[in-house]
Amino acid sequence: MSSVDTGTGAGGADATGQRGAGVAETAVATGNTPTAVRTGPSWILRDSWTEATRHLRAVPRNPELLVFATIQPVMFVLLFVYVFGGAIATPGYTNYEQYLIPGIVAQTVVFGSAFTGVGIAEDLSKGIIDRLRSLPMYQPAVLIGRTLSDLARNVLAFAVMMVVAWLVGFRVEGSWLAALGATALLLGFSYAFSWIQAYIGLSVRSVEAANSAGFIWMFPLTFVSSAFVLTATMPGWLATIADANPFTKLTNAARALFNRQDPGSDLWQAVAWAVGITVVFAFLAGRKFSRSTSR
Repeated sequence: MSSVDTGTGAGGADATGQRGAGVAETAVATGNTPTAVRTGPSWILRDSWTEATRHLRAVPRNPELLVFATIQPVMFVLLFVYVFGGAIATPGYTNYEQYLIPGIVAQTVVFGSAFTGVGIAEDLSKGIIDRLRSLPMYQPAVLIGRTLSDLARNVLAFAVMMVVAWLVGFRVEGSWLAALGATALLLGFSYAFSWIQAYIGLSVRSVEAANSAGFIWMFPLTFVSSAFVLTATMPGWLATIADANPFTKLTNAARALFNRQDPGSDLWQAVAWAVGITVVFAFLAGRKFSRSTSR
């Protein structure tokens, strides 16, 4: 039976109604209504920023993740420059470093997007996503905040890589405006890939699976490209695949901008790939997020 059936009559019902109305009015006045989600651009930005800072505050507590994520690309630079560099010809470039570094940096920021999938999978396994979903907040801000925080980490990784690149002999031969454009393109591509990783993190059943699934496809994507060698040196069938690879478009465009060359169609194709990947996988990840529960 309902509470009305067992109540104290009309007077009791009135008192209960007055108390309920008072609670509701207080909740509305303080903006803490459990069923009303605050919407609008300002709240979307505020909730996304709050979620992003939550993740960024955790970085100083676990700096090993950032350190080891930076060591791997530095090792790639040293190996390719000092071990393979003398055997790889790159016509049109003053040295192999000018050809290699844009590709290594592109690989670094794309690999850095894997943190998104692993982090989301971890939040799901701990039930944090369910707790965030119960709050009166803009729900997609959970994913937007995560991708923005990982973009901030990639900015730091990019800065470290450019210092290492300078030490091994790489120089920005184009204008600084072109270099800023190349930087924006690289980071924009990494942000697009964060949405792919977000979808993967929401789709797998464990953190370990997210780690494996997030990396396994990126190795052929980045190595079957123009990042380390000219695609013309590959077998014909493989060169065709490498030339069509969106990572090749990204690397070619960034390399041209850093080296005072004309990026041609590679620039707008790379931008189109970044925008397209972001739109498609943001939609897929958002739909998957609405259906996901703790594991």
